Amino acid sequence: MSTLTSSGPAEPSRLRVVLGMLWRDKFATAAVIFLLIAILCAILGPALLTEAATRQNLRARNFAPFSLDQGWLMILGGDALGRPLLARIIVAARNTLMIAAGAVALSASIGAMLGLAAGYGPRWLGTVIMRLADVIMSFPSLLLAVIVLYMLSPSVGNVILVLAVTRIPVYLRTTRAEVLEIKERMFVQAAQVMGASSLRIVFRHILPMVIPTLVTIATLDFAFVMLAESALSFLGIGIQPPEITWGLMVAQGKQYLANAWWLAFWPGLAIILTTLSLNLLSNWLRIALDPAQRWRLEITPANKIGGGKANG
Repeated sequence: MSTLTSSGPAEPSRLRVVLGMLWRDKFATAAVIFLLIAILCAILGPALLTEAATRQNLRARNFAPFSLDQGWLMILGGDALGRPLLARIIVAARNTLMIAAGAVALSASIGAMLGLAAGYGPRWLGTVIMRLADVIMSFPSLLLAVIVLYMLSPSVGNVILVLAVTRIPVYLRTTRAEVLEIKERMFVQAAQVMGASSLRIVFRHILPMVIPTLVTIATLDFAFVMLAESALSFLGIGIQPPEITWGLMVAQGKQYLANAWWLAFWPGLAIILTTLSLNLLSNWLRIALDPAQRWRLEITPANKIGGGKANG
């Protein structure tokens, strides 16, 4: 006796599904490609180009871009000390992205934990935590960073810490609002009836529902923190030489805007493109992580044709 088995088409892997949804949004695809290039530069750039980025060549001071007379590293021109801007931008990517990533990761982690406690914990604990957030938000974030960094040494660690503290309320308030809504749902009440502990309910059932929102906010916040770090460096209280960031490069080139515009233009363009890419990626994540809107990225021409025939 033989058993007949019929199997439908194999389910595509989750990675293929995600890549397919990404490919259907061409702007998000371009953004991801640019961000991957920036990350690759941040990882490999300092190891390969630090010497070239710091070697001075006074004969090439303010060397104009789009010329290969001084080698391919001078394609974007040279700075006031004859150092190649291309090499310096690639090397500066590490500090710029590391500061933004560190500040976002730290603020998101602390803000999420405090938001979970404020939303699911006792009422008095939530009140204390929210008053703490109000105190932080009562100071303009950039002004608070300026005051603290003026008193402390503007090192990479201090910049990350200051920028993280100023962004904690964003994640705290968002997480608390999500928790207050989610804990009233039936699956949370069912877990409580079955005797699940508060920690298990929070981290097993509630946190996974909050993470997609936090990821979307973190992507946008990454761009904001990167701009804040650039502003601090531009004001002269951010990262100091011999360390280098894109914001510091813009600050160093502002006095040459009249006769050497490229000193500030290229690092400024790197900041703009990275920020734009993060905003495009955040918009894609908002749609991809929302079950009510995900269908917009899952529709293919074949599905449209098949749907049209079925409706007809």
